[in-house]
Amino acid sequence: MYIVTVLLAVVTGGAGYIGGHLVDYLLEKGYKVEVYDNFSSGNYKSEKAKYHIVDLSKDKFDFPKGSMVFHLAANPDVRSSMLDIKGHYENDVTATLNVLEAARKSDAEHVIFSSSSTVYGEAEMIPTPESAPLRPISYYGLFKMFGESLVEFYSRNYSTKGTSLRLANVIGGRTSHGIIVDMINKLKNKKDELEILGNGKQKKSYLYIDDLLHAFDLIIEKQKEKYSVFNVGNEDWITVDEIIKIIEDKLSLNPKRIYVDESDGRGWAGDVRLMLLDIKNIKSLGWKPMLSSKDTVNQAVEERYNNE
Repeated sequence: MYIVTVLLAVVTGGAGYIGGHLVDYLLEKGYKVEVYDNFSSGNYKSEKAKYHIVDLSKDKFDFPKGSMVFHLAANPDVRSSMLDIKGHYENDVTATLNVLEAARKSDAEHVIFSSSSTVYGEAEMIPTPESAPLRPISYYGLFKMFGESLVEFYSRNYSTKGTSLRLANVIGGRTSHGIIVDMINKLKNKKDELEILGNGKQKKSYLYIDDLLHAFDLIIEKQKEKYSVFNVGNEDWITVDEIIKIIEDKLSLNPKRIYVDESDGRGWAGDVRLMLLDIKNIKSLGWKPMLSSKDTVNQAVEERYNNE
């Protein structure tokens, strides 16, 4: 008699951008997937997954026993975190605490937390290693830092293993927000003029969504420590002006650029001007991005253009 082991995965925020792609990926890998989401930042649904409509910061909920938990639920808007501080705290910190409690009670095998490069703030060391000081300049980054501390605490004091992934900017596929979506939408409405937040010199790393999914897969397979932190990004970066030139060329437009510089080249309070992660630790596990930042942007622009 054969015993078939069913792989169980919980994805919080599985109706969102990254979460929706992860749900599809896990289903293809043979997982039984349950999604916990309030559908406030996304509305993606797969017919093969089970959905729980729940506010993770307020409602009571339980996870299946022994599952792998991917905690992606959060308010993804860095800019609004500087305005709605309490709302972001509840969505990002209170929700994380509640998710970890549910994971503990269900004897979850592993909690993989989607953190962010914003925990470093304006990093002094570029590329920035995981050992660099955490000095966030946005509430979004601050609350991601709190989330990491909670995951580390639970992994140290209870049986569930924990991993925090500090992500660069992830784009491509069914993206619904971010610079590419914003710029294309602006140019659709006004072809001869383009407002740009910041001075255009902000320079950051971009990662294609499929590369991130492969990183999740590798962490599941090879992360054996009780708790670990990994940067997940690209090995190069690209400026805002370079991204806009790619979009303009694709749309065959040459608008007048109007720069709205909040302060010192930032697009808004809390905007990090330079971001490039040191990814040698996750590369040592056998992962590396397939697309460069420029190729990632080109691919994401092409996909968004074709879906318009």
